Amino acid sequence: MTQRPELTSLASSLDELSQVMLELHQLKRQSERLDQMNRLHARLAGVLSVPGMIEAYSVWLMPIVEHELIGYNNNARGKKHLFCSGHGPNRRRAIAFAEQLIEDGTSPRRAVKSDDGQFGHKWIFETVDDAGILLVLKEGRELDDTEMAIINDSLTILAESLQRGLEYEDLFERASSDPLTGLSNRRVFDRRISGMMDSATRYKHPLTMLSLDLDHFKDINDNLGHQAGDEVLKSVAEVLAAAVRSTDLLVRMGGDEFLLVLDNTNQQQGRILAERLVKKIDDLDVRASETVKLGVSIGMAQMVPGENLRSWLERTDDILYHAKAQGRARVAVS
Repeated sequence: MTQRPELTSLASSLDELSQVMLELHQLKRQSERLDQMNRLHARLAGVLSVPGMIEAYSVWLMPIVEHELIGYNNNARGKKHLFCSGHGPNRRRAIAFAEQLIEDGTSPRRAVKSDDGQFGHKWIFETVDDAGILLVLKEGRELDDTEMAIINDSLTILAESLQRGLEYEDLFERASSDPLTGLSNRRVFDRRISGMMDSATRYKHPLTMLSLDLDHFKDINDNLGHQAGDEVLKSVAEVLAAAVRSTDLLVRMGGDEFLLVLDNTNQQQGRILAERLVKKIDDLDVRASETVKLGVSIGMAQMVPGENLRSWLERTDDILYHAKAQGRARVAVS
C-alpha cells in the first residue's frame, strides 16, 4: 500500500527534528564541557606551586566527580604531592591506598580496588616523563564513561599547568640555594628566622644559634687552589646537612661562614651537636700542609627572651671570635 504523501512528509520532518534535537544536545554537552575546561583554566591560572595546583584541580573536580584524594607523582624529579579532602580514619585510609597505587606499578587508567572497597585510578602524562596523577574515589565506585572523558580532557590543561609549576619551583630553588654547596642561602635565612623566633617566643621553646667559621680555609685555597677549596666546602656542607633536622635552619652565609639555628634546642643540647661537628670536620683530614689542617670554630648562643635578631647575631658572632682566639677547632658558648 502506497503511503500518503502528507504522512511521508511528516515522518521526514520528524526525522529532521530528531536529528536537530540530537545535534542541539551534543552542542549543549560540548558547550558545558568547554565551560568546565575554561573554569579549570581560570582556577589554575593564578596558582604557582605544584601542591596548590593539585588542590585547585581537586576543588574543580569535586562537583563533577566526588573523590577522597588527588595525587601527583613525578619519579624523575622525586616529587610527590597528595591532597586529601577526608579526615581521620578516612584520610589515613585514602593516603595509604594512594601510596599503594604509586608503589605497585599499576597500569594507567585501569581501576584498582582496595581491600575495603575503594576504587583508585591512575593516569600518566604523555607530555611529562615518568609523571602522572592518581584519583581515589568516594563511595567505592568506578568512574563512568562520561566522568572518564571529562578527566581525560582536563589532563592536558593540568599537565601544562604542572609543568609551569615545576619550572617556577626550579627558579625558586635556584634563588634560595647556594649554587656551590646546595645549602640554603642568606635569602632563606632572612625569610625564615623571624618566624622561628616568633614561634619560640610564643610556645616558650629554646632556640640556639651556631655561627661556624672554617679554620685555615684561606691556606687551603692558597696552597691547593680554589678548585680544591670548592670541594672542601662541598664536603663540609655534606657533613653539616647530615647532622641537622628538617626543622633546623642551616645556611651558607658566604665564603667559609655558615649559620645553624637549632629549633627547640637549648644551649646544652646544642653544644653536644657542635662538638660532634668539630670532630666530624676534623675527621675529613683536609690539610693545607703537614702542619696546617682544616678545622671549624663554632660560637653558639641561645636566644634570650625579648632579644632582637641583630643583638642575637652580634652576640653569637662575638662568641665565635672568642673560639677563634682560644685556639680554633673548638666550641665557645655564652
